[in-house]
Amino acid sequence: MPTPNELLEIATTVARRAAALALQRRRDGVEIAASKSTITDIVTRADREAEDLIRGALEASRPRDGFLGEESGGERGSSGLTWVVDPIDGTVNYFYDIPAWAVSVAVVEGDPDPATWRTLAGAVVNPATGEVFTAAAGGGARVNGEPIRVNEGVELPLALVGTGFGYDPEIRRRQAAFVTELIPQVRDVRRIGAASLDLCSVACGRLDAYYERGLNPWDHAAGALIAQEAGATVGGLYGAPAGKALLLAAAPGLYAQLDPLVQAYYRHWE
Repeated sequence: MPTPNELLEIATTVARRAAALALQRRRDGVEIAASKSTITDIVTRADREAEDLIRGALEASRPRDGFLGEESGGERGSSGLTWVVDPIDGTVNYFYDIPAWAVSVAVVEGDPDPATWRTLAGAVVNPATGEVFTAAAGGGARVNGEPIRVNEGVELPLALVGTGFGYDPEIRRRQAAFVTELIPQVRDVRRIGAASLDLCSVACGRLDAYYERGLNPWDHAAGALIAQEAGATVGGLYGAPAGKALLLAAAPGLYAQLDPLVQAYYRHWE
């Protein structure tokens, strides 16, 4: 079994390569290939190209590992490891040339299910800024090789909180209703549009907290590890691991203040 640091080197290398490809395609001009859950949920040709590049590189270096990607789905391996990939997180930002999109590559041990997996390594690359966020289990979190840490000692009224919204109009309406409840209780709320970068922003102190419902495994696999290794508590609904029902990330003290508010609202969705 390779070490987490060895896996991180692979994750970072393939994420950088895919990021360079996606950035070049952005400069060439974005071409929408299809829409998915709704007409606003788009996929570009660059999404597919970047995932094909990552998948091919991983098959060459780790042929026995499994793969779970946003665009091409999942494939079980025989090694007990699975690579969880979002080739372009923040596709709408990418389409509009907003510099908040990323390539996210993580490797997990166990079944490719956030409820049970153990994330060993993860890399999130923002090509527009040149930032490379990385973490290996037990090794701390870094950006461009420099250690990062969550903001600690922040009280709820002074917290800058990130969130995101789904693509379904009714889901968005319900998510927005909670924002109207939350925003008087915190410093402010930000909606950046890329879950992996939101989690990295918590890790490096650009956000104090982040929550969202409806995330897929590839949205948070790498970013959640980076946040945890930077000192964040990351959890889900009813104390379960973070997943589609809910993800909340913040330094432990702020997490304890924010969690009851988020839980009280989102438990009614079940």
